[in-house]
Amino acid sequence: MSATTDQDAALRIASGRKPFVEPLRLGERLKEIRLANHWTLEDVSQRTGLARSTLSKIENDQISPTFTAVQKLIGGLGIDLPQLLSPPKPQSRTLGRRDLTRVGEGQQHPTPTYEHELLSWQLAQKRMIPFKTIVRARGFEEFNEWVRHDGEEFLIVLDGDILLYTEFYEPLRLTRGDSIYFDSDMGHALVSVSDEDAVVLSVCTRAESS
Repeated sequence: MSATTDQDAALRIASGRKPFVEPLRLGERLKEIRLANHWTLEDVSQRTGLARSTLSKIENDQISPTFTAVQKLIGGLGIDLPQLLSPPKPQSRTLGRRDLTRVGEGQQHPTPTYEHELLSWQLAQKRMIPFKTIVRARGFEEFNEWVRHDGEEFLIVLDGDILLYTEFYEPLRLTRGDSIYFDSDMGHALVSVSDEDAVVLSVCTRAESS
C-alpha cells in the first residue's frame, strides 16, 4: 500500500468517515438474470408471485425489494442469495454476434393453445425475441386470459389462416403471407381457422423494463 493510500485511510478514520462501499445494484442484477434466461416480466411474475409492476419498479431502482420479496425471487428463480446480490457483469459492446438455429433445433415451449419454438435462443441479451408458433387453439374460449407481454411484436403467417383477437379491435383474419405489427402489452390471442393448424413467425422486442 502506498503512502498516499495510507494517508487517505488515516484521514477517513480520523474524520469518522467510512470507506466507500459500492451500493448493491440489485435491480440491474435481477434484470441481468431475467434476460439471460429469456424470461419476460410476466414469466418472472408467475415464477415468484410478485406483480409485474413491482418487478419493473425493482429493476428500474424505483423501489427496494422487501425481505419477503427477496425470498420469493430466490425461490421462484431457483437461485441463491449470493447470486442475486453479486454485482452485474460489466456491459461491453459486442460486435459481429450471430446465432444459427437449424430446422427443428429451436427451444420447444408447448402450451395448451400454442406450440412455440424459440429461435436464436442461445444468444443472451438480445433486443428481439424471434419464435415460430404452431397455433393449436381453435376458439377464443380456449384462452383463460389475454396474452400480453412488454414491448412490440411483428407477426407474419407462414402457413394456414388465423384470427387475431385484440382487446381494442374486432378479430382480424390473416392468411398466408399477411403480417401485422402491434403493441404486445395489448391483450391478444391467435386462433387457427384453416383446416390445418396455422404456423406463424413472430418477433418481439424487448422493452427497457423487459
